[in-house]
Amino acid sequence: MFDIDRWQEIFDTIRKNKLRTFLTGLSVASGIFILVILLGFGRGMENGIRKEFEGDATNLLYIWTQTTTKEYKGLNPGRRINLKNDNFDHIVAAYGDKIEFRSAVYRVPFGTTVNYKNESVTYGVWGIHPNYQQIENQSMISGRFIDQMDLDDNTKVAVISNKIQREMMYDVEDPLAEYIQISGINFRIIGVYTDPAGEREEDRVFVPFTTAQNVFNGQDRINNLAFTMKPQKNFESAVKASLLFEEEIKQYLKEIHKVAPDDDAAVHVNNVMEDTKRFYTLTNNIAYFFWFVGICTIIAGVVGVSNIMMIIVKDRTREIGIRKALGAKPWSIVGMIMQESVFVTAVSGFAGLIFSMGLLEILGPNVKVDYVLNPSVDFRIAMTMVILLILAGALAGFFPAWRAANIQPIEALKDE
Repeated sequence: MFDIDRWQEIFDTIRKNKLRTFLTGLSVASGIFILVILLGFGRGMENGIRKEFEGDATNLLYIWTQTTTKEYKGLNPGRRINLKNDNFDHIVAAYGDKIEFRSAVYRVPFGTTVNYKNESVTYGVWGIHPNYQQIENQSMISGRFIDQMDLDDNTKVAVISNKIQREMMYDVEDPLAEYIQISGINFRIIGVYTDPAGEREEDRVFVPFTTAQNVFNGQDRINNLAFTMKPQKNFESAVKASLLFEEEIKQYLKEIHKVAPDDDAAVHVNNVMEDTKRFYTLTNNIAYFFWFVGICTIIAGVVGVSNIMMIIVKDRTREIGIRKALGAKPWSIVGMIMQESVFVTAVSGFAGLIFSMGLLEILGPNVKVDYVLNPSVDFRIAMTMVILLILAGALAGFFPAWRAANIQPIEALKDE
């Protein structure tokens, strides 16, 4: 039941102790504010890291080779290791049951010019297999990607990016069936792609792998190998399978190219799954730390409420004695003290929540920090924290209130 007299008493007490009440409320509000902001930035880091990995499949292994640094089997260090078509074919045959998508990559030597009419620009020209579209998570805006028939027939076709179309074919509505010249050789455009990693990944023209090797004197050389692993039942199993595959691939390539087993400079594998696990472990640890700091701040605020309520009980000891002498029940005194505690905690908690959520809503989308994207927090989690804070405030007020309710009237009346 709404008791207006009790509310008047609470407001009278607050008016008499404005500074004390303000500082208590500020400590509570700042606890919720700090927790929400920290959780928001934790979510922002998770969003940012997830965005970074959108550019490629998260279960990708990217393989390339460099020069040896150690003598092995009579061969001097400093040998350049070159991947061959046989290496790709062997891996596909031996690990076909583990591989989901695969592609070899032959990069046409740097400096290759791409011409369209009077436009001439230097882009990367890559010979790839059809699965490269899935490996890079690329989407087709128009036309199609390279297919197996293009490889079998050594067709001179090309897939360009949305960026290249804008830069070279700004006056062409439909670039399909148009021709570009790569080092003076005509290639028919069959598709336009876009990459989720943005324009930094759109400076490439894709042609069939076999065509790139034959036309640009690639012989049987390969620059890179790209594989994605088949999905596993859980993330840990996927990481374990990718690490095992990485180790076996390294061992095979070192054996076939006569590289010392402990020469880590000759064969490189970028295991995106391993990087993903490392980053997500980092974000989880940061999130736990944020929770710890935020909860500690809230606890400090609740302790402050408890201390203030103890001071209030001490200040009102004589008043409480008079109430008891006039017949006030212990639970009415407990209720009076707890109601004030809950009121201060609730108002402060909701103030901190509204201010922090509003700040994230306004500033979050405009945050321009590496690995932080659109910091936000789940409103249900924030509300749950405020409700728990109010319950903690009630508990903080209960013990001083219970102590007040058990004061003997005669002792309370002697209090100065």
